[in-house]
Amino acid sequence: MLPISFASLVLLWFSLETFGAPTDAVPLAGQTIPLRRRSPNGLNVTELAQLAKSQRDAVLTKYGGPSVEKRSTGYNLIVNQLYDSGYYGSLAIGTPPVSFDVLLDTGSSDLWVAGTSCGIACNGLGMFDPSASSTFTNQSTSFYIQYGSGEAAGYIAADTVQMAGFSVSDQGFAVVDAISEGLLTSPLSGLLGLAWSTIAASRQTPFWETLASSGAWDSPLFAVQLTRYDGRLCKLCNNDLIQHRFINDTSAQQLEPGGVLTFGYTNSSLYTGSIEYIDIPGTPTYWYLPLETLTVQGNSITLSSGSLAAIDTGTTNIAGPLDAVEAIYAQIPGSQPATSSWEGYYQFPCSTQVNVAFSFGGTTWSMSPADFTFAQISSSECIGAFFEANTGAGSATPSWIIGDAFLKNVYSVFQYNPPSIGFAALSETALAENGLDAPVPTPTIGSVSAEVTNNSAASPRHRLSPTSMGFSIVVLFALLL
Repeated sequence: MLPISFASLVLLWFSLETFGAPTDAVPLAGQTIPLRRRSPNGLNVTELAQLAKSQRDAVLTKYGGPSVEKRSTGYNLIVNQLYDSGYYGSLAIGTPPVSFDVLLDTGSSDLWVAGTSCGIACNGLGMFDPSASSTFTNQSTSFYIQYGSGEAAGYIAADTVQMAGFSVSDQGFAVVDAISEGLLTSPLSGLLGLAWSTIAASRQTPFWETLASSGAWDSPLFAVQLTRYDGRLCKLCNNDLIQHRFINDTSAQQLEPGGVLTFGYTNSSLYTGSIEYIDIPGTPTYWYLPLETLTVQGNSITLSSGSLAAIDTGTTNIAGPLDAVEAIYAQIPGSQPATSSWEGYYQFPCSTQVNVAFSFGGTTWSMSPADFTFAQISSSECIGAFFEANTGAGSATPSWIIGDAFLKNVYSVFQYNPPSIGFAALSETALAENGLDAPVPTPTIGSVSAEVTNNSAASPRHRLSPTSMGFSIVVLFALLL
């Protein structure tokens, strides 16, 4: 295999979009999906700067503007990759089924995997072999998508796809036979988009939407809990950070338990109190919400009227409009715009604990000071997680991209009907998984408890052009942000 630079890995992760095992009993006939996570704990300052630049570029590119046998539930354990940089899970394609690791991205809508016809750029990756599946069909339609970190091309196909105990026959997806070098890095084989069909570059109905719309799930929703292993803030550890369950895990590996993705139910052991749901305005495209208030160090930041925020598991950090990001750092004495590869980011004194809170509905949700710090670039200076990216090009385009830096602090629920997003406070059980010394989850496809046939494709009327799409993922879902 040709050597792949970490910079290339970063580009991959930020252009794409990645969980912990539940501790309570799964509902009848239920199954779960383990997640793994990525994080940049061992990166030097130059590599972190390249990662930051790639993340910002990817956000700008990305947001430029059936029959059912029975209802059920399931889960998939997630992997935390490269120290909170992204999170991925596993699914299976074909007959007989073959497992693949894919970035989990609520910021895009396409499923694609590298095929055996892919060139040198796919060496060392798990690749899908169409000739080995008896249920594979080639749709003879070309597929092309461009991300901030590269591009991918191939063709649209259909086959049986399994994940978390659910099976969808004739699921549309893309088999990629040409990608930019470094766009994918082992163990990833592709990306699973978890946004709505209206923005699918492939025009295929997403796997999750097929299941939710068909009634295969007990409840029409999926939920995500993400872990934290980032050990970059060891000099800042104190009581406040401990209360937020920040883990100074200097022994964290590139792959760690990442949390859990559940289909068809919410895991009550992972959150406390009630889940607050906020309706998605208009026709669902991205998972976005009106951002009502944002406070930094207790002071309110002025927001543009009608500010929309995309909730994106495939993005590591948080992107916002230039004037708002300037106002955020104006609340932090000693902060200033960063330069060179850090353009669009700000640096601030590492000794400052920055408290940020968001309100999307009636409740205010806090972000740990540990998650505000993205990188430490000197003995006293750190880079913040908020960066400038004027993505909003229209009334239905989100101007804020809220990634894993915030999502690690809440239990997140994505509901099909009514289209809405819910947040809840993490339970002690969920918080205890941060930095937990445990084996990396193995693929958790699950025995099939519900089967669905996918006979529909996304309406081309609402389809965005491929060049307006970008990967925000997994668990690599977060490297760039």
